[in-house]
Amino acid sequence: MKRHVKIITLVALALIVLIGISWPRFSRTPSGTPLPEGHVSGEIPVKGMATMLDLGAKECLPCKMMVPVIEKAEKKYKGKAAIIFVDVWKDKATAERFGVRAIPAQIFFDKEGKEIYRHEGFMGEKEIDRIFKKMGVSQAIEAGTP
Repeated sequence: MKRHVKIITLVALALIVLIGISWPRFSRTPSGTPLPEGHVSGEIPVKGMATMLDLGAKECLPCKMMVPVIEKAEKKYKGKAAIIFVDVWKDKATAERFGVRAIPAQIFFDKEGKEIYRHEGFMGEKEIDRIFKKMGVSQAIEAGTP
């Protein structure tokens, strides 16, 4: 039994090293669309615009569940708020910068770049809408409109 624990530990350490070596930046939304026009890579939060930063990983199950929610938010708040996804398994620096300890994690910033709200775990559409409404961000399109 002790041998199995050693093997599992060695495999886990090897995976951690491999992930650390191959950690390139990712600056696209979940749907693969570029970040908002004029956005400078690494400029998070986006200057002059309310920003929702979704930190996760493409291979994380709860993060995968967030993809349709984030894509819908991108459409709803287009031009009103920046919705940014960062794959923390590919962008370790951003995860460290924002002190992320669990994924998925969502951080909301006001237009001045001040952190307003932070959440860990799956976040549904209604909760995102509630936070943006509290921040005074209106939807670009009405809910239920294609």
